[in-house]
Amino acid sequence: MKKLAIVTVAVLALGAAACNKNNADNNAANETAVENNAETDVNASMNDAGVAADNALNAASNDLNAAGNAVDNASNAVENK
Repeated sequence: MKKLAIVTVAVLALGAAACNKNNADNNAANETAVENNAETDVNASMNDAGVAADNALNAASNDLNAAGNAVDNASNAVENK
């Protein structure tokens, strides 16, 4: 009976050892995933910042055009008086 118990424990120990995960590989994979997600987030935020800057420049350009048109209109009004 003792031999059966010893063999059973040995088989279970070997089975458990075979099922153990390689933490170094898992940690490396997790770090890679974190780095990839961080890079994706940074790229997305940079794209958003670029779009926001373009929109701000377009709005400023539109305001300058409107101001220029107002000056032209005022000048035309003075000439037509």
